[in-house]
Amino acid sequence: MGTELHAGIDFEKVVVSPYPLKVRSGVACRERAGSLNVFVPRAPSGRSREERVTFAARIALPLLFVSAVLAASGFSWWLAVGGSAALVGVVWRRQAKAAQEAAFAVPRDDESRVLWSVPERAAFAGALEASQRVRRTWPALDGMVDPVLADRSLTRALGELAEVLGRRQELRRLREELADVWDADIPADSPARMAAELQRARADEVWREAGDAANRILGSIDAAARAGESFIRERQVAATARHAERTLARVAGVPAAVESGPDLAGRTEAVIDAYRDLARA
Repeated sequence: MGTELHAGIDFEKVVVSPYPLKVRSGVACRERAGSLNVFVPRAPSGRSREERVTFAARIALPLLFVSAVLAASGFSWWLAVGGSAALVGVVWRRQAKAAQEAAFAVPRDDESRVLWSVPERAAFAGALEASQRVRRTWPALDGMVDPVLADRSLTRALGELAEVLGRRQELRRLREELADVWDADIPADSPARMAAELQRARADEVWREAGDAANRILGSIDAAARAGESFIRERQVAATARHAERTLARVAGVPAAVESGPDLAGRTEAVIDAYRDLARA
């Protein structure tokens, strides 16, 4: 995939594409984070058809009055009426679209991935949530992690995960088809059954390989998130310990130690290693 990634999750599927997503129905807003663009479906407005008709009528009446005034002033009446009708039509279409449940259109290009099966959708949604956790740690890791390089690695990992999950989805369907063939009432020594069994074994092997690849990417993203969050929490605890030491020294009259709180220098390597693993995922 390209340098940017666009992802959207609706009620029926997950769409991942290097190109901006389009909605088939409803309304979605885009949330950009570096090279990742997440399209979030908006909840339906809940306006019924009767409410939309009433609202359109309230707009149409003043517009008709304005059109009549313009026509009486010598302005082209058909142009005024046509403009008013177009405005009412635009408002009507927007309200009708907002009342629908948002669903993304299925891309037709070969670079996009559409995940329909529940396990693959859940896996990518979990990775997307973990990637947002990773991004939230970057401001506190200034000087340890290059946000530009980390953003590219993270986006590339999500794109590769979508490809692996897409293959795993196809393999899931193939294994189900082969399972149906295995239950067919044919002789055990049938060449067709033996061929199906051979392909079933091959499908199981590729299935496991795809699962290992997906778990490796998921593990790398989660490890980067946990390493950054752990480092931030530990630094917060160290700051609290230093503040408590200074407060106790002032209250009890005991000089504060030169070094206080846990030493976090050794923890930075763990964070950097987590991001290196993410880049290699």
